[in-house]
Amino acid sequence: MVTGSGEVRVRPRRRTRTAVLAGVAVAAVLGGVTFALGMPDGDGGGSDRKGPVGSATVGAGKDKDVTASPSASASSSPSSSASPSPSPSAKDEKEAPRAPATASATPEDDGAGDAVPLTVQTHPYAWESPCSQRYLVNRPASEVKPPPQEQGATAWASSFGAVSSGQQYVQLTVQGTGDETVVVQGLTVRVAGKRSPLAWNDFVMGYPGVGCGGNVPTRSFTVALDAARPAVTPASGQRDFPFSVSESDPEVYYITADASAYDVSWYLELKWSSGSRSGTLTVDDKGRPFRTSGNSGRPAYEFPLGGEEWVPEGTTNLG
Repeated sequence: MVTGSGEVRVRPRRRTRTAVLAGVAVAAVLGGVTFALGMPDGDGGGSDRKGPVGSATVGAGKDKDVTASPSASASSSPSSSASPSPSPSAKDEKEAPRAPATASATPEDDGAGDAVPLTVQTHPYAWESPCSQRYLVNRPASEVKPPPQEQGATAWASSFGAVSSGQQYVQLTVQGTGDETVVVQGLTVRVAGKRSPLAWNDFVMGYPGVGCGGNVPTRSFTVALDAARPAVTPASGQRDFPFSVSESDPEVYYITADASAYDVSWYLELKWSSGSRSGTLTVDDKGRPFRTSGNSGRPAYEFPLGGEEWVPEGTTNLG
């Protein structure tokens, strides 16, 4: 093009061509970026590489939605999702150890969150004398093992699903957990259920005529389970509650519970006080009620000393 001054102007055409070439170069670069976005990572597409790409201008909105962590999406900062690694709060949530479940050091408290100042150890299968205890078992005599010693009574009864027959002799050892004195105010009977007596066979513990006598220990009590309202009553000549205990001065109570007309499930409640505090402890057979059934009319068996099998009660020749 010739201007009025006679000068030829060709530079604008070069600029246009240069701009076109520059545009082609930019397109090539963008195409390379797009190609890089579509290429899989060498490690299978790890999240460490997606983080920085997601923060780029190209496809930033889409990648941001995909790579945002739950903690980042909940954050009020709009730039938190652009970080190539999880935010400190998300990492702390993931790696922080969980607090262990809390467990009380004592099975009971006094209702105010304080530990009860005494413990009760229960022996539901104690024997008043070697031959006084009987058990009902829902098996024929040929399938029942010989009678155990008293220390093996719990395992023996458990193995046969035995139920105390006629009476149950329960031993309670009550002890304080510290120097403070705790007053045991009394024991109350709670009946959980009454049914007809079990129609099972009756087995006598011990061996007939061999050391079957026994003495009534102090702190002995009786319970008539057939009564409409069974109560803990001191045995003849024994004193009634209250009693005091401490860690260095425990007490042992012996409860003889009788049943003849019913199969009774029952437990005890022990009332205590110490200074301004007071409460009630449930006393049972490891979370289950005690169980005592009448045995009237049931086939009864005994095991002769030196014998090999159970025989009907009263047929053993002691001469």
